[in-house]
Amino acid sequence: MFTREEMEDARAKVHAAFPGTPQYRWPLLAERVGTEIWVKHENHTPTGAFKVRGGLIHLERLAREKLAPNGIVSATRGNHGQSLAYAGRRFNVPVTIVVPHGNSTEKNAAMRAFGARLIEHGEDFDAARMEAMRIAERDGFFFAPSFHRDLVLGVSSWALELFEAAPGLDVLYVPIGLGSGICGAIMARDLLGLKTEIVGVQSENAPSYALSFKAGHVVETNSADTKADGLATRIPDPAALAIIRGGASRIVTVSDDEIAEAMRAYWTDTHNLAEGAGASPLAAVIKERAQLKGRTVAVPLNGGNIDLALFKSWVLASTEK
Repeated sequence: MFTREEMEDARAKVHAAFPGTPQYRWPLLAERVGTEIWVKHENHTPTGAFKVRGGLIHLERLAREKLAPNGIVSATRGNHGQSLAYAGRRFNVPVTIVVPHGNSTEKNAAMRAFGARLIEHGEDFDAARMEAMRIAERDGFFFAPSFHRDLVLGVSSWALELFEAAPGLDVLYVPIGLGSGICGAIMARDLLGLKTEIVGVQSENAPSYALSFKAGHVVETNSADTKADGLATRIPDPAALAIIRGGASRIVTVSDDEIAEAMRAYWTDTHNLAEGAGASPLAAVIKERAQLKGRTVAVPLNGGNIDLALFKSWVLASTEK
């Protein structure tokens, strides 16, 4: 998909916008999971999530090659849209974002604050994506997909930073929404010549990639009913699936209750706020901790953008009973 030179060049472009994010070994988390664990803090980017890295690379190229004279349109549950809006402002590209009805009010507000025009349509991400494609054709916008080579190239920089800062990782757990984050990690690992096992993580209520991974072909689901909106994908991307099947060892599914437990663990053990997708890798580690003893583990906290109301009703509710 790209070379090591291209990956390192993309990292330099990302770092022109913001410095790399930290990775830490938190002792209380290590006690909880029973082994050494590194956390890559992608919740510390300018948009609070890893996807801004891909947005910067995509919009830089579109602006440089003058491919979006009328602007771009895309669909999102939030973090991808914030990424494009942030990058669009940096490179003077107008951005229109389509979100499903009932989307995170705080993510919607953030996208508008970064300069995006917001449209609500459909009941889930995939319905919003179809509407964004229709708007692109109607209005002459460039359609910016949620999975694209530019996005994978940009987000590979989080894994490049992690692998360089924490050599010798045995296993890395990565969440899967549409797949750019885990594909970037696979590419970075392979281009660096490392042997780190990469494990995908999905919601058990939105297991489209887990089902597809086992079947060997795209398997769509009828719903993606999870509170972890960054994992709520019904239709896998075929190109992403091919990379994941070639580079990941397996895909673990976790429940919303297990994700909420991991979100509480992040708060009590590190005082970091994690959104559902961002906590899902830790949820998988906690679930599998018995088989991880003696191994060096890493997880990206790949986003901290969760509405306060949802955090209270989902994550804190069980602690208040």
